[in-house]
Amino acid sequence: MDDLDRALGDISSIRRQMARTTEFRGYGPATLAATGGIALAAALAQELWLHNPAVHVLLYFGLWATTAGLSAGLICTQMITREQRVQSGMADEMIRMAVEQFLPAAGAGALATAVLIYRAPELAWILPGLWQVIFSIGVFSSCRFLPRLMLLAGGWYLAMGLAILSLGDNRALAPWTMGLAFGAGQLLVAAILAISAKESRYES
Repeated sequence: MDDLDRALGDISSIRRQMARTTEFRGYGPATLAATGGIALAAALAQELWLHNPAVHVLLYFGLWATTAGLSAGLICTQMITREQRVQSGMADEMIRMAVEQFLPAAGAGALATAVLIYRAPELAWILPGLWQVIFSIGVFSSCRFLPRLMLLAGGWYLAMGLAILSLGDNRALAPWTMGLAFGAGQLLVAAILAISAKESRYES
């Protein structure tokens, strides 16, 4: 029994090591582009129906939390089905590692948002820039098993987050600070994935 346990442990370790050195292909370009469209649609909705987000902080948060939830759900659903198809032998391990890369950043962002909304709502203008800086950390953390060009996407989100923070007031809550930054960022991610997929097919 001990030999069997050791063998199973060795197999699990080998699978983890292979997963760490294999490019993750669970993100589909079309799905990522669709999430960019969702962000632009949310910005349009804010423009039409939420004219003073600094006064209605919870509504502003609700709009963009819903947008993030829809995007995450779409990505996760497609990620599971795509990874099972592309890398069925290591799909579970690859998906687990992909989630682990983003989880710390997502958790920190959620906690920081809760503190700001409930303890310092007058500082809500920080949220758009903060979200993008934190998202860039998640992207950078994932770059070791994604195409190297994904560093450009991480740089985009970091630069946009810092630029929005530099506004220093409620102008940061304008619809397009989130819509254009995330919309264009996700389209950039989709383009990188499409280029990488094309190069992989060419090399094979």
